[in-house]
Amino acid sequence: MPCPFLSRLPSTFVRNYAGNLFKTYAEHCPIASQAVTSSLAGAGVAKPTAEGECPVKNASLHTQATGGEKSPVKPALDTDIIEERKSTKFGYESFFQEEIKKKKNDHSYRVFKKVNRIASTFPHASEYSWGEKDITVWCSNDYLGMSAHPAVKQAVHQAVEKYGVGAGGTRNISGNSTLHEELEAELADLHNQEAGLVFTSCYVANDTTLFTLARQLPNCQIFSDEGNHASMIQGIRNSGVPKHIFKHNNPEDLEMHLRKVDKNVPKIVAFETVHSMTGAICPLEEMCDVAHHYGALTFVDEVHAVGLYGSQGGGVGQRDGVDHKIDIISGTLGKAFGNIGGYIASSRNLVDVVRSYGAGFIFTTSLPPTVLSGCLASIRVLRSQEGRQLRSQHQANVAYLRSSLQRAGVSVEHTPSHILPIHVGDPAICTALSDGLMKKYGHYVQAINFPTVPRGQEKLRVAPTPHHTTAMMDQFTEDLTEIWVSLGLELNPRGSSNCSGSCTYCQKPYLFSKLTAREHCEIPNCPQVVSVAAAA
Repeated sequence: MPCPFLSRLPSTFVRNYAGNLFKTYAEHCPIASQAVTSSLAGAGVAKPTAEGECPVKNASLHTQATGGEKSPVKPALDTDIIEERKSTKFGYESFFQEEIKKKKNDHSYRVFKKVNRIASTFPHASEYSWGEKDITVWCSNDYLGMSAHPAVKQAVHQAVEKYGVGAGGTRNISGNSTLHEELEAELADLHNQEAGLVFTSCYVANDTTLFTLARQLPNCQIFSDEGNHASMIQGIRNSGVPKHIFKHNNPEDLEMHLRKVDKNVPKIVAFETVHSMTGAICPLEEMCDVAHHYGALTFVDEVHAVGLYGSQGGGVGQRDGVDHKIDIISGTLGKAFGNIGGYIASSRNLVDVVRSYGAGFIFTTSLPPTVLSGCLASIRVLRSQEGRQLRSQHQANVAYLRSSLQRAGVSVEHTPSHILPIHVGDPAICTALSDGLMKKYGHYVQAINFPTVPRGQEKLRVAPTPHHTTAMMDQFTEDLTEIWVSLGLELNPRGSSNCSGSCTYCQKPYLFSKLTAREHCEIPNCPQVVSVAAAA
């Protein structure tokens, strides 16, 4: 028989106020009262008249909710509800205010610069944080300026006139087009893979792919580089499968972890080639060989490499001739390719599993025809001779600016990629450098503070493009050095940068372009390259 008390109340109410109901009315119930007899008796509470006999069986409480007199306990219930609501009210706005205050106090609060880039004069822009000001952008991920390339802009304009501006739906419901399939085929061919799959961003591509594969593969385990991007970490965490974190770009530590798991267990090893903040490049072939030896699939994020390395812009794997060792490559259409979106390329069956099971792919509006057309045009330019010339000029500018900053004595890190991190190590000073460069000199370099980088590793992240001239780079070096000194930062001895001077790659700089070291060059005589240096 249902409880005559609880059956008259909505189930949601009972769940929310079960504790209050029990405390108030248990004494009237011959069943529940037995559990609290000792505590209630001490307070002088009367016990039930007889075991199993309900003391209020003739009360109107037993009538149906649709008829009879009102329950005599109704007023008491109303009072309880009012009191409970008052006691559980949460101060949302004050909580949010305190959380933001914490970010501001530790200098990790982000203030977005108001930058309108000018396509006709790339890399120049207009900035509006302190009134309109003409600036030069030094920190964009539009590494080659493809967002402003004439062929790319023309492709987008033509797509607008022909198809309109929206996708119309998900890929499954009116949002799939021949442009989607053409772009996916182009990406698969670029990376020497059987199939490609396009996502709305590479964050979504990484998150969805790792989550989906980890959940579909039986008893899967994931091995993740400790320096992996947040999108990869999110997908791995959400999958809930066992995970192993290995030291950044360290094949020996990866092998130590892999050795503990049976080769027959499905495994995914996930890592990046070019690290976005340190500028490091992983030992790709070695990482892939270790993973495959222990029966794992390799998931390689080439986001900061596609378009920039290799004869056709396929990334570090293509540059080093080891793209066939990458099982799953993820890339972006929003950096060197100058558009927006992300993708994976892999075997036909693996891609079809992600396409069929990946919620982040299935349940979202697809990329519009304007973006697809712009991406296709950009990829084709960068696969051509023009693309090779752009990459060559890009690398030349990176080398020139790196050398200029080293000679000036600012603490630019000696990295093998196109990313030039300038170590500051203090969030307030880092922000002051960034703001001062903008306000006084018209140079935009974003301050990189926690949580993007660990505390103590705050930096300016500089990324010159093929379109920055020698005069622009010389002026930037001069202005940065001036404000560097004005803020009390020390300069390194001229020409030494922050390197120990005994690094293998400083002694034999012609090996630098082939760097696949897992350590920064402040480690004297990096052991993983000594043999290569000796052979040279």
